[in-house]
Amino acid sequence: MPNEPTAQPDEETENATSDAKPMVTHLIELRDRLLRTLVIVLLLFVAMFPFANEIYSFVSEPLRAYLPENSTMIATQVASPFLTPFKLTMVLSVFAAMPFILYQTWAFIAPGLYKKERFIVLPLFASSVMLFYAGMAFAYFVVFPLIFGFFTSVGPDNVTVMTDISSYLDFVLKLFFAFGIAFEIPIATFILIWTGMVTPSTLAGKRPYVLVCCFVLGMLLTPPDVISQSLLAIPMWLLFEVGILFGRLIHRPANTEDDEELEEDQASEQ
Repeated sequence: MPNEPTAQPDEETENATSDAKPMVTHLIELRDRLLRTLVIVLLLFVAMFPFANEIYSFVSEPLRAYLPENSTMIATQVASPFLTPFKLTMVLSVFAAMPFILYQTWAFIAPGLYKKERFIVLPLFASSVMLFYAGMAFAYFVVFPLIFGFFTSVGPDNVTVMTDISSYLDFVLKLFFAFGIAFEIPIATFILIWTGMVTPSTLAGKRPYVLVCCFVLGMLLTPPDVISQSLLAIPMWLLFEVGILFGRLIHRPANTEDDEELEEDQASEQ
């Protein structure tokens, strides 16, 4: 009998298999990095939880410093004395692990970047962490004393200030997050200019609108008082100006980029 022709694998099947392998590899790598991140967060939580009450005392100090004499914070729910420090410690574990989280993000996306992009992205990640921490520190050391000093001084004389510990935690976490995100404005501005989506002169021309948006965001993200709104809006605007300043350092006009590309093409032809 004549030899039957051997079935050749379908080219589309081979291509699909070759495309699927990298995808599976990326998913496995992503899973591994997420697991590492989760382990680090849990380790930080386990290390900090024995000091949960001390951590809460430190975070609540800006308010307790302005409480009337013989007045303390209270817990209005049965589980609040345990759950509130627990929640604070868990959130701080995530904040403390932020450098490791961003490093894992960087390590995952770095192989797909060009050399020039790697040179820019890594400093951006590091700057993002530092600016987020700076925003939290600004909220704790500058904003909180002013806000709580104002709140505790304007109440009626016959009302004793006794803040619930859970409500206080929700309040300060909201401000920590708001100021941490607000301090990322220079990074966002820098990225917009670096990618060529806008130019520094275009952003500078939108300055009045940006200023209005800063105060609107300050109104939405902070308590309904002028002090905290201004303390968020003004730094946001100043950080926007810083982003434009650094953006000017890396911005090149389009014609300059075209000339450089032409020179590179001519050099390669020679």
